[in-house]
Amino acid sequence: MAVNLTIDGKPVEVPEGTTILKAARMHGITVPTLCYHKDLTPTGNCRICVVEVTGQRFLQAACVTPVWEGMEVKTHSERAVGSRRKTLELMLANHPQDCLTCDASGSCELQDLAYEYEVEVPQWGYKGTRYVTDSDPNPFVRVDFNKCILCRRCVLACEEIQARNVWGIGYRGFEEVIVAGADTTMLDARCESCGQCVAYCPTGALTNKMSYGLGRAHQVTKVTTTCTYCGVGCQLDLEVKDNRIIGVSSNPDAPVNGMALCVKGRYGYDFVHHPDRLTRPQVRRYLLEGGSKSRQGSSWDWVETDWDTALDITARKLVATRDTDGPDSIGVLTSAKCLNEENYLMNKVARQVIGTNNIDHCARL
Repeated sequence: MAVNLTIDGKPVEVPEGTTILKAARMHGITVPTLCYHKDLTPTGNCRICVVEVTGQRFLQAACVTPVWEGMEVKTHSERAVGSRRKTLELMLANHPQDCLTCDASGSCELQDLAYEYEVEVPQWGYKGTRYVTDSDPNPFVRVDFNKCILCRRCVLACEEIQARNVWGIGYRGFEEVIVAGADTTMLDARCESCGQCVAYCPTGALTNKMSYGLGRAHQVTKVTTTCTYCGVGCQLDLEVKDNRIIGVSSNPDAPVNGMALCVKGRYGYDFVHHPDRLTRPQVRRYLLEGGSKSRQGSSWDWVETDWDTALDITARKLVATRDTDGPDSIGVLTSAKCLNEENYLMNKVARQVIGTNNIDHCARL
């Protein structure tokens, strides 16, 4: 059933049950948000999205207020804009003024709104830091609750997407703060270190510890790629600076995983630049020189070669072993890091080319 309403003097029609925020965005009308994210249940607690509705005594939070027939909405009335400015002032009064050195500068949604609404720290002052920075021993997530605006995105992301329920709200009033578990460490609260809370945090309260201080949003180039760790096919954005990967961020347009990544996909990138990483295939020297197999002397040393040579040697050895000792003398172990299609091809190689049923998958181990 369709509902007809007016937003900023523009007649619109939306399905019944649509919120004011979604109705506005469906018709190209901008309403600012901070605690809201399309992937999470709206809570309406930051009050940045408030709009004026004709006939209503109070301003309404657009992200949680459903539309009704004949509703008249003003998204940028003097009253609504004034309320947003005052809310931003109160947030800045409890927020560190270290944007010059903050890792989130350039990607901080609070910073963007303060700039858009021309809001500065109120004259009655900034209260200073209240919490110890980098207070949690989690090896991947850096915590600085001085920059937290209590939007609860981290709580909802952990609960609704990762289903771990690590984060919650502790204490009341001015002492209210985000806590892990019963105010313990993240790991003690069953954290999987997936970094989902970091991905949804709109400020610098939660950041990636591995990439902290290495570069900010405007200093990196994002390269979209597919995670190498398993066959699910999650996509992610590599953050590259000076031809080195300094971090990984979620790609909201990823068709398989959206914003979700596991700990390996988000934080397991440092192997790329590890000095021990092999970048070319290696074979024993005797295989290249045609000598006999001996563990003595230099013939047993590893030697770098090209892919064609390495694959030719592998194919010849497999054929020789099959012809000499029979196909069942060979076993094939495939990998969860391969695509399903690649594992299927290995199944055909084992059964139809080599002629053995000795094939298994590493995920069984």
